[in-house]
Amino acid sequence: MNKPIEGGCQCGAVRYAVGVKALIGYACHCKECKKQTASAFAISVPVPSRYVTLSGATTVYRRSTDSGTFTNCHFCPACGTRVFHQSDRSPDLMTLKGGTLDDSSALPLVAHLWTKRKEVWVILQDDAEVFETQPADLKTWRNALITKLEPL
Repeated sequence: MNKPIEGGCQCGAVRYAVGVKALIGYACHCKECKKQTASAFAISVPVPSRYVTLSGATTVYRRSTDSGTFTNCHFCPACGTRVFHQSDRSPDLMTLKGGTLDDSSALPLVAHLWTKRKEVWVILQDDAEVFETQPADLKTWRNALITKLEPL
């Protein structure tokens, strides 16, 4: 029997369960993602909201994007861990932050975005799509990723 994929913040106050068999992720090397993670890139895991069960309250940091829309960044008010993002453009889609998965060892990274801003010492795997900035139509590209998700 398949179980939901689980994750949450560092302190455990915010938890989620995703009702799909497997997830798909991508790495983003943009300046915002680097600041958000205090690292070289962020791992994003797009999932339709209908597959996610969330427990615990989040606080929201709202920021503008290069495309002119806004993203709502949900984080734990107790420990500060960013758990997921939701764009005004796609309110039915959650982008889970890959580091919040309880077990990220089986998460395939299918792409790297904003590689023109990647650190020179980051080595990209050969089997991933590479975008110097981002896909021309990011919403359509993400939707193509999530159509591959199989519900439990």
